Amino acid sequence: MTRTHQPSIGDLPAAWRRKAKTLRRYGGQALATALERCADELEGTIQERDDTTYSLVEASRESGYSADHLGRLVREGKIPNAGRPGAPRIARVDLPRKAAPPAEPQLAAATQPSDVSNAQIVQSIITRGIE
Repeated sequence: MTRTHQPSIGDLPAAWRRKAKTLRRYGGQALATALERCADELEGTIQERDDTTYSLVEASRESGYSADHLGRLVREGKIPNAGRPGAPRIARVDLPRKAAPPAEPQLAAATQPSDVSNAQIVQSIITRGIE
């Protein structure tokens, strides 16, 4: 089975505009206009989200790193200071993310076959493969 490439969220506005251009070429003006408006709204939302800045405490909750560690990264210049000296802030786009630990498979905890959901079976196959 061949997987098709799914655009990232940031790529969607441009992809939607290309689709709108095609729709317009084949007489779908109303649909093309709606798709272009959706692209504009998503682009604005992405920009607003990327412009968000966090205090070190807020950044700590978002990233999984401690506020002290983030503060040290800002002081060392490894993360740009989006605030001012003495009151650092971190832009969302510059926020490092701690990798989440892999989830434990839920299938092993089931005591009876009826206790196992389809979602748990699929997750187990994804995690451990077919045994």
